[in-house]
Amino acid sequence: MSVVRINAITVPEGADEELARRFAARAGAVDQAAGFEGFELLRPTDGRRTWLVVTRWRDAASFEAWVASPAFAHGHRGPEQDRPSGGDHHPPVATASELWSFDVALAAKPTLRDQPG
Repeated sequence: MSVVRINAITVPEGADEELARRFAARAGAVDQAAGFEGFELLRPTDGRRTWLVVTRWRDAASFEAWVASPAFAHGHRGPEQDRPSGGDHHPPVATASELWSFDVALAAKPTLRDQPG
């Protein structure tokens, strides 16, 4: 079964839209990675300041290969690497981040009666 990797990102008040914009700007960057099965960016709706970046992979080796790839490094470079010399500074939008790792132990899909139409 799949493995799930979740990046839990603490985002300060006022930085939500910038975080969403930055993720939207690099949407699709992981789509062609071998073993990649899905991505979701989850915005908190209950007053928490932690956003979740949820990715699903065929296996742990696929995720590890993505993390070691130049495409990952490009998408996760620091703000000082993201600007031309003398350009505008783009401060980080996160104050903390941690990686959570899970194996899918059980999964369910909707039955036909649950489908619209």
